[in-house]
Formats: sequence, structure tokens, C-alpha cells
Amino acid sequence: MGFLLFIYMHISTYNGKCGKEDGMSERTFMFTAENGNVCEIVDTFAEMFPMWASRVLITADTEKWALTAASAATGLATSVIMSPAEAGIESIVAPNETPDNRTGAVIQIYNRNRFELKSQMILRIGQCIMTCPTTSAFDALPNAKRRMKVGRSLRLFGDGFQRKSLVGNRKVWKIPVMEGDFIVENTFGASEAIAGGNFLILAKDKASGLKAAEEAVKAIKTEASQVIMPFPGGICRSGSKAGSLKYKLKASTNHPFCPSLRTLVPDSHVPEGVGCVYEIVVNGLTLEAVKKAMSAGVKAATTVSDVVRISAGNYGGKLGPYKADLKEILDVL
Repeated sequence: MGFLLFIYMHISTYNGKCGKEDGMSERTFMFTAENGNVCEIVDTFAEMFPMWASRVLITADTEKWALTAASAATGLATSVIMSPAEAGIESIVAPNETPDNRTGAVIQIYNRNRFELKSQMILRIGQCIMTCPTTSAFDALPNAKRRMKVGRSLRLFGDGFQRKSLVGNRKVWKIPVMEGDFIVENTFGASEAIAGGNFLILAKDKASGLKAAEEAVKAIKTEASQVIMPFPGGICRSGSKAGSLKYKLKASTNHPFCPSLRTLVPDSHVPEGVGCVYEIVVNGLTLEAVKKAMSAGVKAATTVSDVVRISAGNYGGKLGPYKADLKEILDVL
């Protein structure tokens, strides 16, 4: 069971092929980007798995402070291989769409079970949002059946001076702080969501790879919703595989996709002419949201001329119950 949990932690970039079945012999198809650029796509799929997720709406007097709190609350949350959670900023919310009519930022926080998720919610809201100037924290999954008493736990910080209140129809706690009152909703929703959506950008060099990855992230942020990209700036350069060939580690470098090892390992998936590989990882509230984000990201990445190939990570169907075929998301029959 423990090993399966390790596999559930963004190690999906290694797809288990080895020996002669390397990157040079993978089945591929050609895709024409909207700008006419033609890119090779591996005929494979991203394999995804369930995790528990919660959404927090952070409001503040200005967008600057809402984003400051959101950034702090989603720190050290790239992959649960070693991080205590996976988290990221989902979107900015206009004042007319928030309970207190202030600018908001929505974040998502993921964990393997809802009990650990609750602990992370309490820690991140208490340490990173309550401490940030002008902020309040509201539930952004109001229809979730599972409820976590996050605000009720945080109220104790008020040392007996806390008090119940309402913001609109939301039950909140007002916790006295040196600035005034920190307002936090009594309960937050938790729902099963999708983690591990991914695609790999194999490019000629670092400059072209990073440009393609940045274009992919920008497209996902613009065109997709209900998703986050938990890695720094939405981009992961150090994809990992399960275990290690040499050491007693939970995960180690994804050597089949390391360009510097292309001629040194028998199971390389790096074609000749590729000098850089970046991974985009997507978590989302629904499978369709993740697929839409992947589609937007892949299509944007293929517009960069020096992208040699696009691939995705999986364990041949053994990692999790959810799949996103690259052909499907690109509408290629």
C-alpha cells in the first residue's frame, strides 16, 4: 500500500518502457498547430489518479494582498512525493463575485486523504492567510458534501475573544488580530478531484523548451478553469520516476527523459536533436477540466517551432483510473 501511495505522487512521467522499446521506436502522429507549425506527438496518454481537494477564496482590500496571501498559502506544495500537499492559484475573482465585495484569489489544495487535507487547510490558512494584511478566507466549494471544520479550529487563536458572525449567508468567525478582525468561514468543502494530468515538451534547447512551456502555462491560465499547475510557474524541469536504480529512494530523476543521458541509458525516450524536456502538471476538480487544460497547453506548446515532440507520462494504466489520450485532447482521429 505504501508503495502505491508513492506512485500516486507525480511520478507518472516514467512510462515503464525500456530496452529496445525506447523513444526512437514509439508510435507518433503529426499535429499542425494553429500557426501552421507541425509537431510530432507520441501516441500515448497521461494517467491520472484521485486526490481530495479543497478551494479557498481569499479576499483582501487589493488584488496585491489577495495574491500575496495566495502565493504564501500555496508554497511548498508542488508534489506530495516530498511536499505536505499540492496547491496552486486557480484564478482572480472580481469584487462583485465575492461575499464581502472585495477582490479575491482562489486557490486549490490537494492531499491524499481529507484528514490530512484538513490539517493542511488549518496550517496554510492560519499561517499564511490570517497573518497577511487585510485578508479573509471563504469556502469556494460550497456544494461539496464533505465539510471540514477549519474555521472552527482556527477560532481558538482568538483566545476566547473570537465571536460568531455572518457575511451574507455564510457562517464565519471573527478572530481579533492586531490589524482588526480576521474573518474565516466556519467550514470548508472537500471533494474528490483529479491529480497527475501531464504532458512533456521535448525541445531543441532550453530556450525553445522554456518558451513553449511558458506559452502552455499562459494558455491554460487563459482558456481553462477549475485547475491548478502546482509546480513553480506551472513548469517542472525535474520529473521523477518511482524508486531508484541505485539508492533506497522513493523517487529519483526521470532518467529516460534526461537529454544528457540519451546515449548512456538503454531506455532513453529522448530523440536525437532534443536538448531539453519540460513537464506541465495539471490538477483539477473534474476530469474534463484537466483534459481541457491539457488540450490548451499542448496546442500552445506546438506553436513553437523548435519543439521536437510532445509526450505524456503513464504507467500503462496501472497508476490510476483516469486517462487523457493525446489524440483525444487534440481532436485527432
